[in-house]
Amino acid sequence: MAAVLATSLVLQPSLASQSASLLSCTALVDAATGQPLRRDGQCGERATPASTFNIVVALMGYDSGILTDEHTPVIKYQPSYPTWDHTDWRIDTDPSSWIKYSNLWYAQQVTTRLGEDKLQRYVSAFGYGNQDVSGDAGKHNGLTQSWVESSLAISPDEQVAFLRKIVNRQLPISAKAYDMTSRILHPQTLANGWTIYGKTGTGSPPLINSDDDRQYGWYVGWATKGSRTIVFANMTLDHRQDVFAGPRIRDAFLRNVATQLDTL
Repeated sequence: MAAVLATSLVLQPSLASQSASLLSCTALVDAATGQPLRRDGQCGERATPASTFNIVVALMGYDSGILTDEHTPVIKYQPSYPTWDHTDWRIDTDPSSWIKYSNLWYAQQVTTRLGEDKLQRYVSAFGYGNQDVSGDAGKHNGLTQSWVESSLAISPDEQVAFLRKIVNRQLPISAKAYDMTSRILHPQTLANGWTIYGKTGTGSPPLINSDDDRQYGWYVGWATKGSRTIVFANMTLDHRQDVFAGPRIRDAFLRNVATQLDTL
């Protein structure tokens, strides 16, 4: 345990050294028992889920039949779709590549096909964050924007609670929805034998001024080895860097925490 705690100094900056506007959290919980294994930082603070919401979209998509398997449906790219200069988004996309590249417009196509009522029913049934998928005030864009720096918000504590429901299959969805969502998360097995199922997310808080350079980074998911499963949620609010915040926090987690899971 001492070794794991020591790594927190590598993964997370000291809270005392952060400015008042910055946040950080690393939370790990035993999936079976709910026992907290580690909780460093401001884990009760809510933020935009950004692309971590794709886990929810995948569960809804497979449960409703909009998604079929790893490669069906392929949705044709249209120039009108948002790409934000991501060349990986300017291609025809299937569920596997959607998750791999965090393609926003693919998720938007799935939620649009669900419709407002089903989207709200799923999010409410899942108990996901503040459950607010209304979108930006007065814009009626909840179907496509609510999880993108908009109305929907979730804390790291709420992320791990939701992930436990996935691992323990406590959501009102089909077995196929669980199975297929796990597959498209592109699990990776580390040298220490733990298999990681995770999703990054990168977003920004509402702009305070034109010089605001803050960025949220998420990495959430679960790790399995033998009969043991640990759910985790990592979140930071930090200054923008050359690498998106989500991949940065993922790499830090895999380097500094996931390698120590056997000690928890």
